[in-house]
Amino acid sequence: RFYQTTTTVRCHKGKESFRQPKKSSSALTTNPLRSNPMSAGSEDEKPSQSTDSSPILALDDDAEAAALEAAAEESTETNNSESGGNQEEEEEEEDDETARKKEEIKLLEARAVAQAAASANAAYEPSQSLLNNPSPQPLLDQVDGPSLGSYNTAENVYQAKKVPVVLRGKLDLPIHVSIGGSVVEYIMETDTYDVSFGITAERGDGEVVVRDLARVDSHLGPVTGKFLVGSVPCALIFTFDNSYSWFREKSVTYKIVVTPPAIEDVIEGRRCRAQVALKTVKEDKTSAEGRLGTATTQRTTLEDAINKLEKELAEKKKSFDVIEKEEKWLQSRVELRRSQIEALDTRLENGWEDEKEIKEGSADKKYINEEGKNEF
Repeated sequence: RFYQTTTTVRCHKGKESFRQPKKSSSALTTNPLRSNPMSAGSEDEKPSQSTDSSPILALDDDAEAAALEAAAEESTETNNSESGGNQEEEEEEEDDETARKKEEIKLLEARAVAQAAASANAAYEPSQSLLNNPSPQPLLDQVDGPSLGSYNTAENVYQAKKVPVVLRGKLDLPIHVSIGGSVVEYIMETDTYDVSFGITAERGDGEVVVRDLARVDSHLGPVTGKFLVGSVPCALIFTFDNSYSWFREKSVTYKIVVTPPAIEDVIEGRRCRAQVALKTVKEDKTSAEGRLGTATTQRTTLEDAINKLEKELAEKKKSFDVIEKEEKWLQSRVELRRSQIEALDTRLENGWEDEKEIKEGSADKKYINEEGKNEF
Protein backbone atom coordinates (compact mmCIF):
# COMPACT_ATOMS: atom_id res chain seq x y z
CA ARG A 1 0.00 0.00 0.00
CA PHE A 2 1.30 3.42 -0.86
CA TYR A 3 0.00 6.66 0.60
CA GLN A 4 0.81 10.02 -0.95
CA THR A 5 1.64 12.42 1.85
CA THR A 6 3.30 15.55 0.50
CA THR A 7 5.13 16.76 -2.53
CA THR A 8 7.10 19.63 -0.97
CA VAL A 9 10.78 19.08 -1.78
CA ARG A 10 13.86 21.17 -1.37
CA CYS A 11 17.05 19.48 -2.61
CA HIS A 12 20.36 21.32 -2.31
CA LYS A 13 23.76 19.77 -1.93
CA GLY A 14 26.84 21.86 -2.51
CA LYS A 15 26.45 23.53 -5.89
CA GLU A 16 23.81 21.06 -7.00
CA SER A 17 20.26 22.32 -7.00
CA PHE A 18 17.02 21.60 -8.83
CA ARG A 19 14.97 24.31 -10.43
CA GLN A 20 11.90 25.12 -8.38
CA PRO A 21 8.51 25.02 -10.12
CA LYS A 22 6.31 28.03 -10.62
CA LYS A 23 4.52 29.04 -7.45
CA SER A 24 0.93 27.95 -6.97
CA SER A 25 -1.74 29.77 -5.02
CA SER A 26 -3.26 26.49 -3.88
CA ALA A 27 -1.98 25.12 -0.59
CA LEU A 28 -3.66 21.73 -0.78
CA THR A 29 -4.22 19.33 -3.67
CA THR A 30 -5.17 15.71 -4.16
CA ASN A 31 -3.16 15.24 -7.35
CA PRO A 32 0.62 15.49 -7.11
CA LEU A 33 1.09 15.30 -10.89
CA ARG A 34 1.41 18.53 -12.83
CA SER A 35 0.32 18.74 -16.47
CA ASN A 36 1.69 21.80 -18.21
CA PRO A 37 0.53 23.01 -21.64
CA MET A 38 2.51 22.00 -24.70
CA SER A 39 5.56 24.17 -25.34
CA ALA A 40 8.32 24.42 -27.92
CA GLY A 41 10.31 21.87 -25.97
CA SER A 42 7.65 19.12 -26.01
CA GLU A 43 7.56 16.42 -28.64
CA ASP A 44 4.55 15.10 -30.53
CA GLU A 45 1.17 15.50 -28.85
CA LYS A 46 0.34 17.16 -25.52
CA PRO A 47 1.30 15.00 -22.51
CA SER A 48 -1.56 13.09 -20.95
CA GLN A 49 -2.62 13.67 -17.36
CA SER A 50 -2.72 10.93 -14.75
CA THR A 51 -3.48 10.43 -11.08
CA ASP A 52 -2.11 8.06 -8.46
CA SER A 53 -4.08 4.88 -7.98
CA SER A 54 -3.27 4.75 -4.26
CA PRO A 55 -4.92 6.79 -1.48
CA ILE A 56 -3.44 10.30 -1.46
CA LEU A 57 -3.05 13.03 1.10
CA ALA A 58 -0.89 15.60 -0.64
CA LEU A 59 0.53 19.05 -0.04
CA ASP A 60 1.13 21.18 -3.12
CA ASP A 61 4.69 21.37 -4.39
CA ASP A 62 4.91 25.07 -3.49
CA ALA A 63 3.08 25.13 -0.16
CA GLU A 64 6.28 26.02 1.64
CA ALA A 65 7.23 28.64 -0.94
CA ALA A 66 3.77 30.22 -0.75
CA ALA A 67 3.96 30.32 3.03
CA LEU A 68 7.39 31.90 2.92
CA GLU A 69 6.20 34.48 0.39
CA ALA A 70 3.23 35.33 2.62
CA ALA A 71 5.62 35.69 5.53
CA ALA A 72 7.78 38.05 3.49
CA GLU A 73 4.76 40.18 2.50
CA GLU A 74 3.63 40.41 6.12
CA SER A 75 7.13 41.41 7.12
CA THR A 76 7.17 44.12 4.41
CA GLU A 77 3.89 45.57 5.66
CA THR A 78 5.22 45.57 9.20
CA ASN A 79 8.34 47.34 8.01
CA ASN A 80 6.30 50.05 6.24
CA SER A 81 4.15 50.70 9.31
CA GLU A 82 7.15 50.87 11.60
CA SER A 83 9.47 52.98 9.48
CA GLY A 84 11.23 54.43 12.45
CA GLY A 85 12.17 51.07 14.02
CA ASN A 86 15.52 49.56 14.36
CA GLN A 87 16.68 47.77 11.14
CA GLU A 88 18.27 44.90 13.03
CA GLU A 89 15.12 44.29 15.06
CA GLU A 90 13.05 44.26 11.87
CA GLU A 91 15.37 41.71 10.30
CA GLU A 92 15.18 39.55 13.42
CA GLU A 93 11.39 39.72 13.38
CA GLU A 94 11.36 38.83 9.70
CA ASP A 95 13.64 35.87 10.37
CA ASP A 96 11.43 34.78 13.25
CA GLU A 97 8.34 35.00 11.06
CA THR A 98 10.02 33.01 8.30
CA ALA A 99 11.11 30.38 10.82
CA ARG A 100 7.56 30.23 12.16
CA LYS A 101 6.17 29.65 8.66
CA LYS A 102 8.74 26.95 8.03
CA GLU A 103 7.79 25.30 11.29
CA GLU A 104 4.13 25.39 10.25
CA ILE A 105 5.02 23.69 6.98
CA LYS A 106 6.99 21.03 8.84
CA LEU A 107 4.04 20.45 11.15
CA LEU A 108 1.71 20.09 8.16
CA GLU A 109 4.07 17.61 6.55
CA ALA A 110 4.49 15.68 9.81
CA ARG A 111 0.70 15.58 10.23
CA ALA A 112 0.24 14.31 6.67
CA VAL A 113 2.89 11.63 7.17
CA ALA A 114 1.34 10.60 10.49
CA GLN A 115 -2.11 10.34 8.89
CA ALA A 116 -0.72 8.28 6.02
CA ALA A 117 1.17 6.03 8.47
CA ALA A 118 -1.98 5.58 10.54
CA SER A 119 -3.92 4.70 7.40
CA ALA A 120 -1.25 2.19 6.39
CA ASN A 121 -1.24 0.60 9.85
CA ALA A 122 -5.05 0.47 9.91
CA ALA A 123 -5.12 -1.12 6.46
CA TYR A 124 -2.50 -3.75 7.34
CA GLU A 125 -3.61 -7.29 6.68
CA PRO A 126 -1.40 -10.41 6.76
CA SER A 127 -1.05 -11.86 3.29
CA GLN A 128 -2.51 -15.26 2.50
CA SER A 129 0.95 -16.61 1.77
CA LEU A 130 2.05 -15.75 5.32
CA LEU A 131 -1.09 -17.32 6.81
CA ASN A 132 -0.55 -20.47 4.75
CA ASN A 133 3.13 -20.72 5.66
CA PRO A 134 3.71 -23.81 7.85
CA SER A 135 6.22 -21.86 9.94
CA PRO A 136 4.99 -19.16 12.38
CA GLN A 137 8.17 -17.10 12.00
CA PRO A 138 7.50 -15.25 8.69
CA LEU A 139 4.32 -13.66 10.08
CA LEU A 140 6.07 -12.74 13.32
CA ASP A 141 8.97 -11.23 11.37
CA GLN A 142 6.58 -9.03 9.39
CA VAL A 143 4.75 -7.93 12.53
CA ASP A 144 7.98 -7.23 14.46
CA GLY A 145 9.52 -5.18 11.68
CA PRO A 146 13.14 -4.06 12.07
CA SER A 147 15.09 -4.78 15.22
CA LEU A 148 15.29 -1.65 17.37
CA GLY A 149 18.74 -2.62 18.60
CA SER A 150 20.29 -2.11 15.15
CA TYR A 151 17.71 0.29 13.73
CA ASN A 152 19.07 3.22 11.76
CA THR A 153 16.91 6.23 10.92
CA ALA A 154 19.44 7.67 8.46
CA GLU A 155 18.12 8.56 5.02
CA ASN A 156 19.04 6.48 1.97
CA VAL A 157 19.75 8.77 -0.98
CA TYR A 158 19.80 7.68 -4.62
CA GLN A 159 20.76 10.39 -7.08
CA ALA A 160 22.36 10.89 -10.46
CA LYS A 161 22.82 13.74 -12.93
CA LYS A 162 22.22 13.78 -16.66
CA VAL A 163 21.52 10.07 -17.07
CA PRO A 164 20.87 9.39 -20.78
CA VAL A 165 17.61 7.73 -21.84
CA VAL A 166 18.10 6.62 -25.43
CA LEU A 167 15.51 7.26 -28.12
CA ARG A 168 12.92 4.50 -28.43
CA GLY A 169 14.12 3.20 -25.06
CA LYS A 170 13.48 3.50 -21.32
CA LEU A 171 15.33 3.43 -18.02
CA ASP A 172 14.05 1.43 -15.02
CA LEU A 173 15.50 2.35 -11.62
CA PRO A 174 14.73 -0.27 -8.93
CA ILE A 175 14.89 0.72 -5.25
CA HIS A 176 14.26 -1.88 -2.58
CA VAL A 177 12.36 -0.88 0.57
CA SER A 178 12.37 -3.28 3.51
CA ILE A 179 11.00 -1.12 6.36
CA GLY A 180 7.29 -0.42 6.49
CA GLY A 181 6.32 3.20 7.05
CA SER A 182 9.28 4.54 5.07
CA VAL A 183 8.69 7.86 3.31
CA VAL A 184 9.93 8.03 -0.27
CA GLU A 185 10.59 11.50 -1.65
CA TYR A 186 11.63 12.10 -5.24
CA ILE A 187 12.50 14.93 -7.59
CA MET A 188 13.39 14.59 -11.26
CA GLU A 189 13.87 16.84 -14.26
CA THR A 190 15.21 16.75 -17.81
CA ASP A 191 17.50 19.22 -19.51
CA THR A 192 15.47 19.54 -22.71
CA TYR A 193 12.18 18.03 -23.87
CA ASP A 194 9.67 16.00 -21.90
CA VAL A 195 9.80 12.34 -20.88
CA SER A 196 7.33 9.76 -19.58
CA PHE A 197 7.64 9.09 -15.87
CA GLY A 198 5.94 6.56 -13.62
CA ILE A 199 6.39 4.50 -10.45
CA THR A 200 5.33 0.93 -9.72
CA ALA A 201 5.91 -1.34 -6.74
CA GLU A 202 6.58 -5.04 -7.14
CA ARG A 203 5.85 -7.46 -4.30
CA GLY A 204 5.52 -11.19 -4.02
CA ASP A 205 1.74 -11.01 -4.41
CA GLY A 206 1.71 -8.73 -7.46
CA GLU A 207 2.38 -5.25 -8.78
CA VAL A 208 0.90 -1.94 -7.60
CA VAL A 209 0.88 1.30 -9.60
CA VAL A 210 2.07 4.15 -7.38
CA ARG A 211 2.12 6.73 -10.15
CA ASP A 212 0.77 6.09 -13.65
CA LEU A 213 3.32 6.24 -16.43
CA ALA A 214 2.63 9.49 -18.33
CA ARG A 215 4.51 12.21 -20.15
CA VAL A 216 5.52 15.10 -17.90
CA ASP A 217 6.97 18.49 -18.76
CA SER A 218 10.05 17.89 -16.63
CA HIS A 219 12.08 20.24 -18.87
CA LEU A 220 9.92 23.17 -17.67
CA GLY A 221 10.28 22.41 -13.97
CA PRO A 222 11.13 19.55 -11.62
CA VAL A 223 8.57 16.81 -11.00
CA THR A 224 8.37 16.06 -7.28
CA GLY A 225 6.44 13.80 -4.98
CA LYS A 226 6.40 12.06 -1.65
CA PHE A 227 4.61 8.88 -0.59
CA LEU A 228 4.65 6.41 2.25
CA VAL A 229 5.30 2.69 1.76
CA GLY A 230 3.03 0.58 3.94
CA SER A 231 3.64 -3.02 2.84
CA VAL A 232 7.14 -4.44 2.66
CA PRO A 233 9.34 -5.88 1.33
CA CYS A 234 8.87 -4.37 -2.09
CA ALA A 235 10.84 -3.03 -5.02
CA LEU A 236 9.96 0.45 -6.24
CA ILE A 237 10.54 0.80 -9.97
CA PHE A 238 11.05 4.39 -11.14
CA THR A 239 10.56 4.37 -14.92
CA PHE A 240 11.82 7.02 -17.32
CA ASP A 241 10.29 6.12 -20.67
CA ASN A 242 11.47 7.64 -23.95
CA SER A 243 10.05 4.94 -26.23
CA TYR A 244 7.69 7.41 -27.94
CA SER A 245 10.58 9.55 -29.21
CA TRP A 246 12.01 8.69 -32.62
CA PHE A 247 14.64 11.42 -32.82
CA ARG A 248 15.79 12.67 -29.41
CA GLU A 249 17.73 11.18 -26.53
CA LYS A 250 16.73 12.58 -23.12
CA SER A 251 18.95 13.46 -20.17
CA VAL A 252 17.44 12.81 -16.72
CA THR A 253 18.56 14.12 -13.35
CA TYR A 254 16.94 12.60 -10.30
CA LYS A 255 17.20 12.39 -6.54
CA ILE A 256 15.29 9.85 -4.48
CA VAL A 257 15.38 9.88 -0.68
CA VAL A 258 14.04 6.99 1.38
CA THR A 259 13.51 8.00 5.01
CA PRO A 260 12.82 5.23 7.53
CA PRO A 261 10.17 6.00 10.16
CA ALA A 262 11.08 7.23 13.61
CA ILE A 263 11.54 4.63 16.33
CA GLU A 264 8.28 5.77 17.96
CA ASP A 265 6.45 5.12 14.67
CA VAL A 266 8.09 1.70 14.39
CA ILE A 267 6.91 0.81 17.89
CA GLU A 268 3.39 2.09 17.18
CA GLY A 269 3.32 0.30 13.83
CA ARG A 270 4.35 -3.08 15.23
CA ARG A 271 1.70 -2.84 17.95
CA CYS A 272 -0.94 -1.99 15.38
CA ARG A 273 0.20 -4.85 13.13
CA ALA A 274 0.27 -7.20 16.11
CA GLN A 275 -3.34 -6.33 17.01
CA VAL A 276 -4.52 -6.82 13.42
CA ALA A 277 -2.50 -10.04 13.03
CA LEU A 278 -3.80 -11.34 16.37
CA LYS A 279 -7.39 -10.67 15.31
CA THR A 280 -6.79 -12.31 11.94
CA VAL A 281 -5.14 -15.44 13.34
CA LYS A 282 -7.82 -15.77 16.02
CA GLU A 283 -10.55 -15.60 13.38
CA ASP A 284 -8.64 -18.06 11.24
CA LYS A 285 -8.13 -20.33 14.26
CA THR A 286 -11.88 -20.26 15.02
CA SER A 287 -12.66 -21.05 11.39
CA ALA A 288 -10.02 -23.78 11.33
CA GLU A 289 -11.38 -25.30 14.55
CA GLY A 290 -14.88 -25.46 13.06
CA ARG A 291 -13.56 -27.04 9.90
CA LEU A 292 -11.40 -29.34 12.03
CA GLY A 293 -14.49 -30.60 13.90
CA THR A 294 -16.27 -31.28 10.62
CA ALA A 295 -13.19 -32.96 9.16
CA THR A 296 -12.76 -35.10 12.30
CA THR A 297 -16.38 -36.25 12.13
CA GLN A 298 -16.04 -37.08 8.45
CA ARG A 299 -12.78 -38.91 9.09
CA THR A 300 -14.37 -40.98 11.89
CA THR A 301 -17.35 -41.86 9.68
CA LEU A 302 -15.12 -42.82 6.79
CA GLU A 303 -12.81 -44.78 9.10
CA ASP A 304 -15.76 -46.79 10.46
CA ALA A 305 -16.97 -47.43 6.93
CA ILE A 306 -13.48 -48.52 5.90
CA ASN A 307 -13.19 -50.86 8.91
CA LYS A 308 -16.57 -52.34 8.06
CA LEU A 309 -15.61 -52.79 4.46
CA GLU A 310 -12.29 -54.32 5.50
CA LYS A 311 -14.11 -56.89 7.64
CA GLU A 312 -16.49 -57.63 4.82
CA LEU A 313 -13.55 -57.88 2.50
CA ALA A 314 -11.78 -60.35 4.81
CA GLU A 315 -14.91 -62.52 5.01
CA LYS A 316 -15.38 -62.34 1.28
CA LYS A 317 -11.73 -63.26 0.81
CA LYS A 318 -12.25 -66.37 2.91
CA SER A 319 -15.33 -67.22 0.89
CA PHE A 320 -13.36 -66.57 -2.24
CA ASP A 321 -10.62 -69.00 -1.16
CA VAL A 322 -13.21 -71.69 -0.41
CA ILE A 323 -14.98 -71.14 -3.72
CA GLU A 324 -11.65 -71.10 -5.55
CA LYS A 325 -10.68 -74.48 -4.04
CA GLU A 326 -14.10 -75.90 -4.81
CA GLU A 327 -13.87 -74.55 -8.35
CA LYS A 328 -10.54 -76.31 -8.90
CA TRP A 329 -11.87 -79.55 -7.43
CA LEU A 330 -14.99 -79.39 -9.57
CA GLN A 331 -12.91 -78.58 -12.68
CA SER A 332 -10.85 -81.72 -12.12
CA ARG A 333 -14.01 -83.69 -11.40
CA VAL A 334 -15.65 -82.46 -14.57
CA GLU A 335 -12.53 -83.38 -16.54
CA LEU A 336 -12.55 -86.81 -14.94
CA ARG A 337 -16.17 -87.39 -15.80
CA ARG A 338 -15.63 -86.17 -19.34
CA SER A 339 -12.87 -88.70 -19.94
CA GLN A 340 -14.99 -91.43 -18.34
CA ILE A 341 -17.96 -90.56 -20.51
CA GLU A 342 -15.83 -90.66 -23.67
CA ALA A 343 -14.41 -94.06 -22.68
CA LEU A 344 -17.82 -95.54 -21.92
CA ASP A 345 -19.31 -94.14 -25.14
CA THR A 346 -16.43 -95.68 -27.10
CA ARG A 347 -16.93 -99.07 -25.48
CA LEU A 348 -20.65 -99.04 -26.06
CA GLU A 349 -20.25 -97.99 -29.69
CA ASN A 350 -17.20 -100.06 -30.68
CA GLY A 351 -17.24 -102.80 -28.10
CA TRP A 352 -14.52 -104.04 -25.82
CA GLU A 353 -11.17 -105.19 -27.17
CA ASP A 354 -11.21 -108.49 -25.32
CA GLU A 355 -14.60 -109.30 -26.73
CA LYS A 356 -13.23 -108.74 -30.23
CA GLU A 357 -10.31 -111.08 -29.51
CA ILE A 358 -12.62 -113.78 -28.21
CA LYS A 359 -14.88 -113.49 -31.22
CA GLU A 360 -11.92 -113.66 -33.60
CA GLY A 361 -10.53 -116.74 -31.74
CA SER A 362 -13.89 -118.55 -31.89
CA ALA A 363 -14.15 -117.89 -35.62
CA ASP A 364 -10.71 -119.43 -36.26
CA LYS A 365 -11.53 -122.58 -34.31
CA LYS A 366 -14.77 -123.04 -36.21
CA TYR A 367 -12.98 -122.70 -39.51
CA ILE A 368 -10.40 -125.30 -38.54
CA ASN A 369 -13.06 -127.76 -37.50
CA GLU A 370 -14.91 -127.32 -40.76
CA GLU A 371 -11.71 -127.91 -42.76
CA GLY A 372 -11.11 -131.08 -40.82
CA LYS A 373 -14.50 -132.45 -41.55
CA ASN A 374 -14.06 -131.86 -45.26
CA GLU A 375 -10.86 -133.89 -45.27
CA PHE A 376 -12.61 -136.90 -43.90
